[in-house]
Amino acid sequence: MGVMSTSLSGSGRRRGQKYKPRAEINVTPMVDVMLVLLIVFMITAPLMTPGVPVDLPEADAKALNADSEPLTITVLADGKVYLMETEIEVEDLVDRLTAIAENGVQERIFLRADKATDYGSVMDVMARVHRAGFVNLGLVTDPN
Repeated sequence: MGVMSTSLSGSGRRRGQKYKPRAEINVTPMVDVMLVLLIVFMITAPLMTPGVPVDLPEADAKALNADSEPLTITVLADGKVYLMETEIEVEDLVDRLTAIAENGVQERIFLRADKATDYGSVMDVMARVHRAGFVNLGLVTDPN
């Protein structure tokens, strides 16, 4: 009869075989970092507002779908006009708009005006933009 040799160590490895490490990714630190970043962005996102402070009027209107950031014109109560965050003269508005509009006259433009602004100043800016051929002009208000 034959005699079988059994291993008493219970490891199941044969003599001469070496331990092979398994390649596994530990995702716990990555998840921790992602959660911290999520919390940071949730806190800072509401603080990111357009650069020129303006007291917008309130209106009951639904929000527009914003796929990309539109060009913004701001008219302050003292009559100053800003294109994005740069103060410009009203006479230079159309030339600057045409220069930076990536989609030509189809570019979305948002007009923000302080509620204490003279109605004539707002209409002057709107008329200039419309005469230049821009068709996507929207007025910005504060939601209730």
